[in-house]
Amino acid sequence: MKTTLPHVIENGLGEKLIFHRLEPEPDGDRLIVENFVTPGHGPLMHTHWLQDEALTVVRGQMAYEVLGQPVQYAQAGETVVFKRGVPHRFWNCGTDVLNCTGWVKPANTLVFFLSGIYAAQVKSGKPEPDAFDAAYLMTRYAREYDLPLIPSFVKRVVIPTTYRVGRLLGKYRKFADAPEPVLG
Repeated sequence: MKTTLPHVIENGLGEKLIFHRLEPEPDGDRLIVENFVTPGHGPLMHTHWLQDEALTVVRGQMAYEVLGQPVQYAQAGETVVFKRGVPHRFWNCGTDVLNCTGWVKPANTLVFFLSGIYAAQVKSGKPEPDAFDAAYLMTRYAREYDLPLIPSFVKRVVIPTTYRVGRLLGKYRKFADAPEPVLG
């Protein structure tokens, strides 16, 4: 499944993400991104196992946290790099819209995955995405992305059970063209 770039997604909760373009590089495509985040919002603590991510603050103030470390801050002109495999989150800690530019490398399935997560948040109207869609995405791409603060029992029992029930109910037809996981 190919997504035409630029591609814009919004989660209905204060986050807008623009995937601008891919820049081919020998060790994997670099995905150029831009985000707009309203005050108090930002993604949950998450891990991308296969990608590095960099964000440069264009406007506003960003707070960010690496799991187990103190909160840090970045102002306009400052860049933060999150290495693959390191759980992290960021949010708008200011009073104006936070605008960042950046990149994710290698792109892999990120556009599809985040598009699905944002759509599931719109569907639920909450930061927690629709349970069936989230179960599908978190199961299919479990070796690529993680939400480390989800309790172990939920990851081992609730999400797989929800996924199986969703399959039985035919909830995943809309994902028929989903890209193969990078690490199947």
